[in-house]
Amino acid sequence: MGAIFRREVLSYFTSPIGYIFLAAFYAFSAFFFANSSLSAGSTSMDSMFSSLMIILVVLIPILTMRTMSEDKKTKTDQCLLTAPVSLGSIVTGKFLAAFLVYTCAVAVTLVYAIIIAGFASVDWLVIVGNIVGLELYGAAFIAVGIFCSSLTENQVVAAVIGFIVILALNMLSSIAALLPWEWLENILDEVSFYERYYGFTTGLFDLSNVLFFISAVVMFLFFTVRVLERRRWS
Repeated sequence: MGAIFRREVLSYFTSPIGYIFLAAFYAFSAFFFANSSLSAGSTSMDSMFSSLMIILVVLIPILTMRTMSEDKKTKTDQCLLTAPVSLGSIVTGKFLAAFLVYTCAVAVTLVYAIIIAGFASVDWLVIVGNIVGLELYGAAFIAVGIFCSSLTENQVVAAVIGFIVILALNMLSSIAALLPWEWLENILDEVSFYERYYGFTTGLFDLSNVLFFISAVVMFLFFTVRVLERRRWS
């Protein structure tokens, strides 16, 4: 797994993907920070974090679109599938590499908080809650994006599928509100990624929400392993 992880991290910075993702995240976060906090003279960063949720729906599919599809297109997946390493290790190594790049992006929000703290007191519990929530939220969507990437050899198609799936998961609560069946609405509210993330924005560390995102990561990585297993024996 270590070799896969190092290979994937290096690939993000020997291709434009890593730079594009980081540059886009930094640019949007700086804009939202300046617009919602600095210009308003507010110590609250809630608006910035809420806006970043929307941007991640687009950026994460870009980050993950090549994780599996590129190997499939270049046929290097045959080497991986026959290598003396488990499929779980391959998928986990790719996930951790993407998550590391994502964490480097999210880390800039802590810098913004420190800047504000230099001029006024801030509610660190809420800020840390937002950062932890954003990390878990992004981790789940990275796992979704990797799964979508395993379904095709075309990176653009992988990005489009990832965008659609992530958008749908993010809008489950909105979709639920349109349904006439209350029992189904309640179920969709429970599995809505947005609703699960919202608690973190108030500084509440609900263990059920943490376990929800971790379970989502494990589930979609498991789905990816199953796709690879089917390809190995086909």
